[in-house]
Amino acid sequence: MISTTAAKMINRLPDRLVTYLSKKIVDHYLKKYAHITIEGSENLKGIITPTIFICNHLSNSDGLVLDKALKEIDPTFVAGEKLSNHAVTSIGVHVIKTTTIKPNTADKEGLEKIIRLVKQGESLLIFPEGTRSRGSSLIEAKKGILLIARMTGAPIVPIGLYGTEKLLPINKEGDMRAETFHDADVHINIGKQFEIHKREKEQDKKEYEEYSINYLMKKIAELLPDNYRGVYR
Repeated sequence: MISTTAAKMINRLPDRLVTYLSKKIVDHYLKKYAHITIEGSENLKGIITPTIFICNHLSNSDGLVLDKALKEIDPTFVAGEKLSNHAVTSIGVHVIKTTTIKPNTADKEGLEKIIRLVKQGESLLIFPEGTRSRGSSLIEAKKGILLIARMTGAPIVPIGLYGTEKLLPINKEGDMRAETFHDADVHINIGKQFEIHKREKEQDKKEYEEYSINYLMKKIAELLPDNYRGVYR
């Protein structure tokens, strides 16, 4: 990725110029390093919108490659707030439409904004795991996706993604600014749209949530090779 110094210089420019340069930089890196294959594009034809896309999370490049695959629908990506706080990772935030949320907190304001966007007709893309998987396979999802799906009533489209963990690997020390691009084959598999089951009055809340999360995540797992399915194998 570009140096922190260069990124800071870009971020001091007017917003429109920052966005223009950010797109040029990201396009350059993706064209040079990412060899993208997309399956299931036919499942996007005739879908009900707004919709919520859900996908596994392997790398900070996930949003960048998914933005290309879903350009006709142009969803808003739900991103962790810290991505905007680093000069380098904020370059990616300038390229795709994002709404931020504070991870691992009851971010009421962030959730309200997300729900409002969908009710205004905006499709979303959410990574239900809430963080990148360090082991490259599915980890347990957070319950926030259930709240958003229930409050908006929007249908869901699952996506299985792999190869991005090689395209832009997670830095072992956790320094996102030190992450660099590498040649990689990236696979995007888009599933069929579905609706989440509504909770029955007599159904236990905890039991319903566990069932629903498993149901959602297994829809993603079905679109991935077995070694990426993790806890949802």
